[in-house]
Amino acid sequence: MKKIFVTLLAVAMLLSACAFAEGTFRVGMECNYAPFNWTQVEADENSVPIDGGMGYAGGYDVEIAKKIAEALDKELVIVKIEWDGLIPALNSDMIDAVIAGMSPTAERKITVDFTDAYYNSDLVVVVRADGNYAEAASLADFAGANITAQLNTFHYTVIDQLEGVNKMPAMETFPAMITALTSGAIDGYISERPGAVSACASNAGLTFVTPGFEASEEDTSVAVAVKQGQPELIDQINAALAEISADDRNALMDNAVLNQPVSAE
Repeated sequence: MKKIFVTLLAVAMLLSACAFAEGTFRVGMECNYAPFNWTQVEADENSVPIDGGMGYAGGYDVEIAKKIAEALDKELVIVKIEWDGLIPALNSDMIDAVIAGMSPTAERKITVDFTDAYYNSDLVVVVRADGNYAEAASLADFAGANITAQLNTFHYTVIDQLEGVNKMPAMETFPAMITALTSGAIDGYISERPGAVSACASNAGLTFVTPGFEASEEDTSVAVAVKQGQPELIDQINAALAEISADDRNALMDNAVLNQPVSAE
């Protein structure tokens, strides 16, 4: 009887958890890529608790996630996951969507589906303000430079457009690249413009340049990733995104840059 009771209790708990999950919108992000997303220790009016008591998430992606969750009439839950684990977590049903500054590249579309874009940007190189490449104005100006980008991103592939560059091993996070840059281990790293603005706002010794990378719109836009085979969810998210005007999106990004922690984790 005791075993039967324990089994029934476990089933009841599982059903309860599933019922709760149905009322939530679980969103995965790094919480480590300001101004798109970051981790902060204390809560404020803009932040959302990270699942598991891992602090609070803020940033542009969080604001977009709030608006989508509201449109879906769901409770927003932010799940902090390393970049390489986001798509596997999505496909294993640990999360309902990825909202993490992720570009809808052809390679990613093989395994997940994407909504319409919720932000468009361009690619830049973050460098030291007093370094040899602070005045670089073209792809050829980086000859001999040690350049890197985040692991498993489109950013890393565009390094090949820099003539005569030393392509350094990819790094896992933007904070790691900032540390490498300020210490002199690298001469620069590739970033989207908002991320570069954020990094330079938090690190006075950094600046960024725009050498003129060639990139398609799908590579420079960011969209929400969802598990394949959910056209209704994609339509619902697209409807929510359509309600956010271009001016509102720019305002949300500007506020994210201004409100980011001095040292976003």
